[in-house]
Amino acid sequence: MTRALVRAGRPAGAVTLLAVSKGQSVAAVRSGLAAGLRDFGENYLQEVLPKIATVGGDAVWHFIGRIQSNKTREIAASFAWAQTVTAARIAERLSSQRPHYGEPLQVCIQLASSQAGAAGDAGRAGCPRDEVGSLADLIVSLPRLRLRGLMLLPRAGLDTGMLREEFRGARSLFDQLNAGGHSLDTLSMGMSDDFEIAIEEGSTMVRIGTALFGARQ
Repeated sequence: MTRALVRAGRPAGAVTLLAVSKGQSVAAVRSGLAAGLRDFGENYLQEVLPKIATVGGDAVWHFIGRIQSNKTREIAASFAWAQTVTAARIAERLSSQRPHYGEPLQVCIQLASSQAGAAGDAGRAGCPRDEVGSLADLIVSLPRLRLRGLMLLPRAGLDTGMLREEFRGARSLFDQLNAGGHSLDTLSMGMSDDFEIAIEEGSTMVRIGTALFGARQ
């Protein structure tokens, strides 16, 4: 991460490391906390809820999986962040179900990929790019959500040039939203295989699992 920041001429500490702990044990999360990690990303509610209950309040939990309507109540109640909001109805449910005794849920809009992937790749969920502005406007109007930025999960099979194009497109949209009056501070993009490219292209949060914990159980 530091080398990528230096290459990009960006300051140290400009990127948050989100440890993707799906498929990892409570012991692995605790080891991460002891090593200085704070933010942890999970995809599956049935797996993470016992972890959250066991680890306690030392970790900041990010939901990074696809959000289904029947799961919004648990996500709203149990997580600090939801990075994969793709539609108005999901945002509205998260806001209405977020407990009033806590802080607003920190939210990112997940972008749809603009690239074709490898043969057989079904693509990723995401908000179409021409609809991101209206979804952002809606989210900032909802009382129990705070819009923090954008999240990108590129299609599988992209080469380095195509990845850079994806990341630059997300950064451009991020800048456009801020120029239009939003106050976004989070551009969540980059994983174990491509985080250095993402950092060079402006990522402020990388989601790393395998490179930290090894293969998932």
